[in-house]
Amino acid sequence: MAIDIRHAHSLPLAKARKGVEDVAKKLAERFGFEYAWDGDDMHFKRPGVDGRIAVTPDQLHVTARLGLLLSALQGTVEKEIRKVLDEKFS
Repeated sequence: MAIDIRHAHSLPLAKARKGVEDVAKKLAERFGFEYAWDGDDMHFKRPGVDGRIAVTPDQLHVTARLGLLLSALQGTVEKEIRKVLDEKFS
């Protein structure tokens, strides 16, 4: 199962990256995943999830592959991601 979310933003690129970093820190503490930047792409991983957030000047593009156990929760995971993006980037 895969998640593919595009979220428009109007922040300067540096502020958008900072926002993504802030969200990642909170989620890493809560869900125990690791993340690292590669240019303007943040890669994140934990057992059952492998994903990326691409930060561009006008949008965030979240993609993730969910393992078998988490695929049953895809709708819930997507809803939570959209909620966080709306709160932080709208």
